[in-house]
Amino acid sequence: MCGIAGAMTRDGSAVDPTLLNRMVEALAHRGPDGSGVHLAGDVGLAHARLAIIDLDGGDQPLFGPDDALALVANGEIYNYRELREDLAGEAFRTGSDCEPPLALYRRRGLAFTDALRGMYAIALHDPAERRLVLARDPFGIKPLYYAETETLFAFASEPAALVAAGVIAARVDDARRDELFGLQFTTGGDTVFRGIRRVLPGETLVVEGGRITGKRHLNALPPPDAKPAARDGAAAVRLFDRLFAESVDLHQRSDVPYGMFLSGGVDSSAVLAMMARLNPDPVLAFTAGFPGSGAHDERAHARAAARAAGAEHVEVTVTENDFWAHLPEIAAAVDDPCADYAVVPTWLLAREARASVKVILSGEGGDELFGGYGRYRGAMRPWPFTKAVRRKGMFEGLGVLRRDAGSRWRDGFAAAEDAAARSGWRSRLQRAQVLDMADWLPHDLLTKLDRCLMAHGMEGRVPFLDVALAAFAMPLPDRLKMRGRHGKWVVKQWLSEALPVAQPFTPKRGFTVPVGEWIAAKGAMLGPMVAAQPGVVEAVDPEAARHLFTSSDRRARFAAWTLLYYALWYRRHVLGRPPAGDVFETLTTAP
Repeated sequence: MCGIAGAMTRDGSAVDPTLLNRMVEALAHRGPDGSGVHLAGDVGLAHARLAIIDLDGGDQPLFGPDDALALVANGEIYNYRELREDLAGEAFRTGSDCEPPLALYRRRGLAFTDALRGMYAIALHDPAERRLVLARDPFGIKPLYYAETETLFAFASEPAALVAAGVIAARVDDARRDELFGLQFTTGGDTVFRGIRRVLPGETLVVEGGRITGKRHLNALPPPDAKPAARDGAAAVRLFDRLFAESVDLHQRSDVPYGMFLSGGVDSSAVLAMMARLNPDPVLAFTAGFPGSGAHDERAHARAAARAAGAEHVEVTVTENDFWAHLPEIAAAVDDPCADYAVVPTWLLAREARASVKVILSGEGGDELFGGYGRYRGAMRPWPFTKAVRRKGMFEGLGVLRRDAGSRWRDGFAAAEDAAARSGWRSRLQRAQVLDMADWLPHDLLTKLDRCLMAHGMEGRVPFLDVALAAFAMPLPDRLKMRGRHGKWVVKQWLSEALPVAQPFTPKRGFTVPVGEWIAAKGAMLGPMVAAQPGVVEAVDPEAARHLFTSSDRRARFAAWTLLYYALWYRRHVLGRPPAGDVFETLTTAP
């Protein structure tokens, strides 16, 4: 786990080491335990390390036996022990989980990622073939970005590193900003920064002479015609138990202490139940709560689940004062913006957890794989009553935006819908799941988790997002995912037996953060400040924006939150101004 960066020149000249050092410096929060730089011919690789496995011997870059191949990686290859057994005869130099990919590449070429079970963003230099290879895990758990200029190809774990090193200027793409306002995240390969793109989940890029010359794709999900491994409830629950135990066990491989985030919901409660089964010592679980607010507080439910599982439970209170004090730092941490208000408790939980552990397991991915979202019910309705997923943008109809985006904010999502439709027959539920796996999961939920934890030098692991578990979950008949008003039926049925106190079939209120309540309380003062901010004034009508901050309408409050978050994000990542205290101090400091 770490930050990686590098470059390949177009004219064959050596990469400037100053460029690599600047990128490493910008990624230091991701890797506070050490750094390494490698220069060879027209390629440079850089690494900032967060030591999790092989603490003494796992420094990067890693090299092949003849020192020709070089690799830097961000992530964890959970099946590294099994891969080492399969690769008998290889002369491994370290105990690192990231060394087996080098041997796999020598044997399989670009297909080396097919055998990896884990989360990763890998950069590999093959001087014999005169190429640079970039690969990202099929779920998109670990981030990887790149920019192509007239002189070089450069990549990094965060866009901010490319900007900080001077590879590319921080300029906002208006269309992607409209998409951010409509969806709270941006879709596909383009980011909100002009000229900075994502390596897509499951994508492997080949770069030669500083240009992309080839692509390969590894799917996270089985093909549409995959047959379900279970067709009745009892068999499905038994198989889930086996596969989930295997995945959680793999995700606990670590040479440093680990814990988990417990929200009180089904997915994190399932992770808790399985960790409690597999660990001889009490699991360390962290839960956020919002005392004194109108938001549903899950601490009591989480506390009961933790007690029943024999876990050590840490409750982290998130107050209005915390929100105002830390939001500038939080926006600064999430350089690929996602206006998901859950960034607030996630960042604060990570800050608390870092005092005790270096690795956190979390429940992301359970809803997408097993059909947990309420919106899936609308997607399952028979035609012509089927409801399109995300059919209305957050700012649509509010009369706030200067530029009428119409439905263009949905273009990227519509493209993903078309791609899913062309990929082969799937049920309406499965198509909705595929869409969320393509964009919502990697570009919102996983981005949020990655940046909030890495801001504190922590690793986040998501055991639901495992290739074997996905191969089981996606082909399941719809009736084993959605029954009546209950999504995730298989997971809930398993949890009702594994941890009955979790009461998975009891109607739950969704996880909320009272940002609308907090913003409204100071809206009359805050609205004019936000509306006048650089970046915001380019996008919205100031008078209309001010009214959002005093409105009682739910959508208007979320739009106000988005503008506040965007204003703070823009100051840090476009104007280059670090936080200057709390929200009010930062917004009143000259840009």
